[in-house]
Amino acid sequence: MTPFPWLTLLTFVPVVGAVVVLLFGRRGARPIAIGFAVLSLLVTLVLWRGFNHASGDLQFVETHAWIPSLGVQYHLGIDGLSLLMLILSAIVTLIGMAASASIEKRVPSYYALVLLLQACLFGTFTAVNFIHWFLFWELALVPAFFLIALWGGERAKPAAMQFLVYTMVGSVAMLLTFLALYFSTHTFEFAELARLTQSGQLMPVVNAALGGHWITAPHLAALLFAGAFLGFAVKVPAYPFHTWLPAAYSEAPSGTTAILTGAMSKMGLFGFARILLPVFWPEMQRFATMLLWIGVATIVLSAFAALAQKDLKRIFAYSSINHLGFCLLAIFAVARFSGSGALADEQYAAMNGVFLQMFNHGLTAATLFWFMAMLEQRSGGRRGLDDFGGLRKIMPVFAGLMGISVFSSLGLPGLNGFPGEFLLFKGTFPLATWSTALALLGLLATALFLLRILQRVFSGPLNPRWATMPDLSTRERVLLVPSIALMFVLGLYPQLILVFVNSTAIHLVQGLHL
Repeated sequence: MTPFPWLTLLTFVPVVGAVVVLLFGRRGARPIAIGFAVLSLLVTLVLWRGFNHASGDLQFVETHAWIPSLGVQYHLGIDGLSLLMLILSAIVTLIGMAASASIEKRVPSYYALVLLLQACLFGTFTAVNFIHWFLFWELALVPAFFLIALWGGERAKPAAMQFLVYTMVGSVAMLLTFLALYFSTHTFEFAELARLTQSGQLMPVVNAALGGHWITAPHLAALLFAGAFLGFAVKVPAYPFHTWLPAAYSEAPSGTTAILTGAMSKMGLFGFARILLPVFWPEMQRFATMLLWIGVATIVLSAFAALAQKDLKRIFAYSSINHLGFCLLAIFAVARFSGSGALADEQYAAMNGVFLQMFNHGLTAATLFWFMAMLEQRSGGRRGLDDFGGLRKIMPVFAGLMGISVFSSLGLPGLNGFPGEFLLFKGTFPLATWSTALALLGLLATALFLLRILQRVFSGPLNPRWATMPDLSTRERVLLVPSIALMFVLGLYPQLILVFVNSTAIHLVQGLHL
């Protein structure tokens, strides 16, 4: 009996939703879009309920011939990390929609694009054949570009264009890499490419097919690795490929930014962990020192850049780069050693920390931009660090709940940010001691700029201009409860996630051998 195609259903639910939203027009656009987003979340929970967490192999696999002559298959499957990212994408999309209540122009088009972006996220996290996966990876740029350009701020169009150009350049480089691998190995399957790497055959086969007197085998391997690395590094983004992000996040509507930072940025980290690490592990080990410096720079420089900002959205934008930098550092540290060595337990801890941090950052960052959307709506679009002051006196509930989210981002014990950061440091310190020690400078700067937000926005004398600013309504409080509650639940019981991703972490680490 053929198993039910849950992953195909999940991918097409938001596509159907986008069509229905456009057909019904402005009046029903928002509730219909939210309805389909809730349906998508329910499907991910069905997957979660039926997932065998003891296995690190792909589950819910769907395989159909697509273009056999080119090695292209309709091939879907999920492991623990994929499942986690599907649930995160479903949650973050709902947060983004909740934060988009103030959207008033071209409402059906806006929500249709949000649903199409969600479909592309689902496709990226489930496809395991490169061409199939790359289609969703690239298609995600289209709705994201228009969401920024058409509903963003005064400089939204240049920001959207910069975002598009950066990501397209990275994608072209990655496409060339995998085309080279296909012409050498005749496969687009990620699992088969990883198997060739583990057996030590991938680069010899590639060199035999493409090498020659004009390029040596080590240089060819480095060139292919650089192409794949660039594609993922731009999407996260890592320094120095990050300059598109602050402009895009600050100019996009806050609801869109919630989805970009909460889910779309995880596409890059997902690619590092599930594609680059298994396929290019020897090259990552070869360039380990350079990669670790990139990880440290991503953490430290972005944190100090956040300290220099006066725009709250730009502060949170740089904060996003900073937090994801810890995930990059951990992945690069794990790649330094064989998965069967004496440091295997530390590698398992680091990878579990990466997965947990990916989810927790997505939840917390999306919620923070939700608060930004509500603050902008009440202040007429103002979001300067010095525009406010003393808001906790008139908005105690808003200040308290946003304060919880800020402390979650800071990694306060008891909230969801702490377990992931603890595992990251526990695993990374023995693997790359000096890099982890330097990264602590970024952690210190993070505390400074996050606490400064609480001080400047909520403490001190009340700005008379905001004396009548309303606190959260009952409806807003009810909508925020699930996100805030989840921060406490995952902070106190991270096993809720770890039990599903641990086998995947072990499977990935044990694949790091020749």
